[in-house]
Amino acid sequence: MDHQGRQHQQDLHIAEQVRTDQLQQLFRQSMSALFGSYLAAVMLVWLGWERFDHNVVACWLALLAVSMLVRGSVFLRYFRSPLAERTPARWERPYWLTLVSSATIWGVGALAVIPANDLLAQALVMLFAVGMSVSAVSCYSAYRHMTVVSIILVLAPCTVWLLFQPSTLQVGIALAVMVFASFVCQATHTLSNALEKAYRLTHEIERAHTLSTYAAQTDELTGLKNRRAFFEHAQQTFKYCERNQMPVCALMLDMDHFKFINDTFGHPVGDEVLRQIGRVISTSLRAADIHGRLGGEEFAVLLPNTSLEVAETLAAQLLRAIARLELEPVRQVTASVGLAHADTDGQDLHKLINHADQALYRAKAQGRNQVVVAEAV
Repeated sequence: MDHQGRQHQQDLHIAEQVRTDQLQQLFRQSMSALFGSYLAAVMLVWLGWERFDHNVVACWLALLAVSMLVRGSVFLRYFRSPLAERTPARWERPYWLTLVSSATIWGVGALAVIPANDLLAQALVMLFAVGMSVSAVSCYSAYRHMTVVSIILVLAPCTVWLLFQPSTLQVGIALAVMVFASFVCQATHTLSNALEKAYRLTHEIERAHTLSTYAAQTDELTGLKNRRAFFEHAQQTFKYCERNQMPVCALMLDMDHFKFINDTFGHPVGDEVLRQIGRVISTSLRAADIHGRLGGEEFAVLLPNTSLEVAETLAAQLLRAIARLELEPVRQVTASVGLAHADTDGQDLHKLINHADQALYRAKAQGRNQVVVAEAV
């Protein structure tokens, strides 16, 4: 995959992460809306009890209660689900359905209870409806379309009804509500964009930090850990083995006749040889093993919880895999390995590495392309 393709995949991944963040915020902030809409309806009924039709009020509150229970069940299932399953693809649609039903019940119910000939009661109902629309901004700010839809569903029934009333004051209230709603929708758009940019920037910073950390710890040519990263990770692993009384081995590997390869075929060929050696090391060893390029053609591997016999087998397999490499124009590539073993009882990582390095020199002196084991540390 080329650079543009990788960049596109990364952008898609960040976009999905942003949507997931928006969904999480939506559910967290909507907990207050779950009870707030019903509480607002109860307060409105209490204040206008003497002015409203009690049968209509009872039906309205009953429908709102059912809606609240349905939304509550969706919320409960969301928060009980594993984090990996809290995806927009799974939860946005159920949320939309419960939101639309709840907002519709509130808006149509407010119109049903509003008295036809009581201006004070009408103003009271509109005041609560406007309050509900304001609360939608704080609850659904991560999703501007949800905010706009909820505002329309709550305000539209009573507002449209007031527009067709004979009183100038009633029409004025409706127009004022429409102007207010337009400003709220505009502010919602701005807030939602700001939140989306903040989420995106956060993930881009996290990705940049991850990439910079990887680059600081990775040898660019081979993809293995660089010298500093190798010793940092190896020290942690060595200490773990020491605490748990596990055996540990160190392996030092050096390319045979690498200077000849560079001088004869050129540094690009030498770089490709090192690159292939790094691939063999990373694919031939175990996930728990710590491996890195210390510099030049020299590589190191720490084998945790590994007996000397197993380490010798792994080293021999590694040399055979390197010897099987086919790298034109180089006819054959070989390497030498020095191996050292320690029980970690009061021992030192650097001392272990030094013993493996000494064994490596012996392997070179004895003819190369072989594994030499150092005496126990």
